[in-house]
Amino acid sequence: MATFDMRDGRAEVGAAAPVQTQAFDVVVIGGGPAGMAAAMAAHKAGARVAIVEREQHLGGILRQCIHPGFGLSHFKQELTGPEYAQRFIDQVRETDIALFLDSMVIGIDRGSDAPCASDVEAHTVMLMSPTGMLRLTGRAVVLAMGCRERTRSEIKIPGSRPAGVFTAGLAQRYINIENLKPGSRAVILGSGDIGLIMARRCTLEGISVEGVYELMPYANGLRRNVKNCLDDFGIPLHLSTTVTRVIGHDRVEAVEVSQVDERLAPIPGTERVVPCDTLLLSVGLIPENELSVAAGVELDPRTRGAVVDQSLQTGVPGIFACGNVLHVHDLADNVTTESERAGAAAAAHALETGAGVAADCELTVSPAGIAGYALPGRITAVALTKLSFRVRRPVDAARVRILAGDEEMFAGKVRPFKPSVMESFPLPVKVIQRALDLGVNEIVLSVDPVEEG
Repeated sequence: MATFDMRDGRAEVGAAAPVQTQAFDVVVIGGGPAGMAAAMAAHKAGARVAIVEREQHLGGILRQCIHPGFGLSHFKQELTGPEYAQRFIDQVRETDIALFLDSMVIGIDRGSDAPCASDVEAHTVMLMSPTGMLRLTGRAVVLAMGCRERTRSEIKIPGSRPAGVFTAGLAQRYINIENLKPGSRAVILGSGDIGLIMARRCTLEGISVEGVYELMPYANGLRRNVKNCLDDFGIPLHLSTTVTRVIGHDRVEAVEVSQVDERLAPIPGTERVVPCDTLLLSVGLIPENELSVAAGVELDPRTRGAVVDQSLQTGVPGIFACGNVLHVHDLADNVTTESERAGAAAAAHALETGAGVAADCELTVSPAGIAGYALPGRITAVALTKLSFRVRRPVDAARVRILAGDEEMFAGKVRPFKPSVMESFPLPVKVIQRALDLGVNEIVLSVDPVEEG
C-alpha cells in the first residue's frame, strides 16, 4: 500500500496496516427493530454483543414510519414507528452493547484462527467503518438486515424511463425524513401496507392520489389499512388491474392501466390512460440476503429467506436469522418477539449453555394446500416449536392440519385466512415425538379450504 511522506512530498511503498480486530460473543448485523431486539436478548443472557448498522442511526425502517399502529402487543399501547424504535434505542444505549454505526458489512467468514470472546471457533465479520476496515469475531452471528423493495425493473413495466417513478418506501423517506415532495398527482401500483399508508400520507401532504391499482383480485395489505388509508379518504382501489405502460419523456405524464384475467395477463381492449406525474410502486419486499448467501446459508425459495430450525439457526452453525431478512412480517411487534428468540438462542450457542447447541432429531417442515411457506424449515430438537406460515390466497373457511406420513397429527378449527396476515401456532412436543416414532423425516403443514354448509 502506498503511503505519503509529508517530509519531502514523495510517496513511499510500505506494508499495509493490520486490520483491527475486536472479539464478541454475538455479532448482530442490522440495527433495526429485529437487530436491537436480538441484541438485547443476547445481552440479557450474558453475552458480549455488538451491533453493526450501515445507517448513521439505529431504528431501521421504523424511523420513517411516522404513522401509529406499533406496539399494541409488545408495549400494550399504540405508538408511532419512531416512538417504538426509540424505546429500544434507549434500552440499547443503557447497556454496554458495542455499536458500529455508519458501517457496512462486506463479508462473513468462518475461521478457527480468529480470536473471539469464547475459546471456540469463531465467525469473522468484515466491515468498512468511518475509521477504516474492521474485523469483528464471535461464536454467533445474528442476521437482521431486513428487506429491500421490489423495483420497476423487477416487475418489468414497459414504457419510457422518466423521472417520477419511486418505490413507496423511498417516497415515504422523501416525505417523512427529507421533507421533499415527490410529486403532485400520484398513481400507486400495489396494495401492500406501505402503498396503502403512502396513499393516505400523500393525501395529507396535498398530493392528489388518482387511485391504488392491484394486480390480484384482493388487497394485499391489512384490512385495517385498507379502511383507515383508503376508505376513510375516499381513495379508490382498483382490483385485478395493473400498470401496463409508463408514459412521459423527462417526467411521468401518465400511466396506462389494464384489467387482468384469471392468469394475471392484461385483457386487450381494457386499457385506459391515467394522467399523473408520479408512480409509486408497492409491489413486494425481498429479504436482503446477499451476505447470507456469501456466508453459505441455504435460502428457502418460497420466503427468499434462510432455512432455519426451531431456534432460528441456519444450516451454518452459529449463524442465526430473524425479522424481515428471514420472512416478511406484517407487524413490528412480531418481529420483536421472533428476534428475541434468535438473540437468546445465539447467546446460548456462543456461551455453550445448552440451548441450540446439540441436535437430537432431523425433521423437515414442508407446506401444502394453500400454505405459501412453513417456518422453521427444519426441526432439530424434540421441544415445543412455533410454526409460522402465510396462505397464498384469501379463503373464508380453511383448516390447518399437521401430517406425518399418512397420519394426521393435528387439525385446527375451521376459520378464514388472508395472505396479508402471518399466522403462527405452537407445535406440541408429542406431535414431533410421534413423527419420530413413525420413522418419517418430514412434517407437512397443510392449509386446506373447507366447503361451507
